[in-house]
Amino acid sequence: MKDKAPAKRGPGGPRGNKSKSNGDSFFKPDSKRRRKGGFRDDDIESGESDQENGYPGSDASSGHGDEDEEIDEYADETAAEKKVRLGKEALQKFMAIEKKFAEEDDGEVEEGIGYEKEGERDSLVARKLMKEQLEESGRLRRDVASRVQKPETGDGFRYLVKHTHPVTAVCLSDDELRGFSASKDGSIVHWDIESGKSERYKWPTDKILKSHGAKNPEGRATKHSKSVLALAVSPDGRYLASGGSDRHIHLWDTRTREHVQAFPGHRGAVSCLAFRHGTSELFSGSFDRSIKIWNVADRTYISTLFGHQSDVLNVDCLRKERVLAVGRDRTMQFFKVPEESRVIFRSSTSALESCCLIDYEDFFSGSDDGSVELRTVQRKKPVSVIKNAHALASDLKNEENDNRKPSNAYSWVSSVAACRGSDLAASGAGNGSVRLWAIDSSPKGKAIRPLFDLPLVGFVNSMAFAKSGKFLVAGVGKEPRLGRWGKISDAQNGVAIQRLKLSEEDLSKF
Repeated sequence: MKDKAPAKRGPGGPRGNKSKSNGDSFFKPDSKRRRKGGFRDDDIESGESDQENGYPGSDASSGHGDEDEEIDEYADETAAEKKVRLGKEALQKFMAIEKKFAEEDDGEVEEGIGYEKEGERDSLVARKLMKEQLEESGRLRRDVASRVQKPETGDGFRYLVKHTHPVTAVCLSDDELRGFSASKDGSIVHWDIESGKSERYKWPTDKILKSHGAKNPEGRATKHSKSVLALAVSPDGRYLASGGSDRHIHLWDTRTREHVQAFPGHRGAVSCLAFRHGTSELFSGSFDRSIKIWNVADRTYISTLFGHQSDVLNVDCLRKERVLAVGRDRTMQFFKVPEESRVIFRSSTSALESCCLIDYEDFFSGSDDGSVELRTVQRKKPVSVIKNAHALASDLKNEENDNRKPSNAYSWVSSVAACRGSDLAASGAGNGSVRLWAIDSSPKGKAIRPLFDLPLVGFVNSMAFAKSGKFLVAGVGKEPRLGRWGKISDAQNGVAIQRLKLSEEDLSKF
């Protein structure tokens, strides 16, 4: 499409150098972008452009380092070998289900019953495999919330890992065997879910950081610049990405626990990270109001998304190229990257603090007034709101000054999480409990339904569900993640885990 007239420049800063975006006009400066007939109401033209040069992947900063030379287990696998391997895995899953039904059928000795059970068994197995395929692709929402049983007394949160400073981020590997946590002092800890054994990552020297692509690594000498605010682990579990106040995204090898790459480019602290499921694409949100896209496998920068008018606080992504983000500008924005458009959801009464994707249609968010909201892409206003979801406890006092009323920071819903592909969600604040929610969908409409309150003292700064829904981990601190607006001395800095008991799944409903 040829340029016909200069486009108007939107709010958001001066123009910079041309972005390295492989010719994608959506990510070029405004002077290079044109559209016929103008934008739709939900398509907002960005008003900024990239000002940074020298992204990783260019000749100047594309060194991968020796740490990446380790050969992957399936690196030399051919297409035919991969097909055989996946077929064997599916067969093992089939045999496990078959064995379960065989054990249940013990004692059936009447003639003819065995054949009838065998036909029923084959049908159930086929439905099970089809259901798993639809759930994995995101086309079917798993029914998990109705299967969660009420925790018994004594089955609450227990601390798995301790930190010396408030925990700012937690994440889990897809195999549910490993977890990762970070804190305000810059420490990153790798831990085992079952045993709780942990290992701390060691930051490399400034010389090594510079060789891995970092700019001005000596700036990490100050305590403030060492703070790690975000973590994300790749879908294959090979890489861990961290971001923080030093304005870089750092890439770690989870097998060797070593630093392998640093991505410069953001002009503000990196506040949030999210991998696109099933890919090596990484999304990073920053206080510079932008969201950048990276390819971790190739160690390259891809493009930048603009739209927020203030700090980006949280991002989330599933398998499709759809990114959900909230910022301090009181908006939640849903970016459709291939379509070069976005949908803006505005909050008029409170600031949004956290968000997560239930699926590609529904979003769950938390606000600084203690409420949680369910939104859908078809409507600009929430379809369901639970006000005062994290109301202040009557005996919770601001310990900085006993004569003053408690700060609103205690009721800020600073973290929300969803069990991937299911109807189960959770929210956390500083009021002393984590709340579980069911996302109900019926012909009458969609709604948030409260399930259980899980006591947990401290500011719940980050949460992550196991993919199976069998447990929830929470990063807890004596202070909020992004500041010091309150303090709870009775809290512990660390990672707490809550085991969830699930009833058996009813395959007959599918």
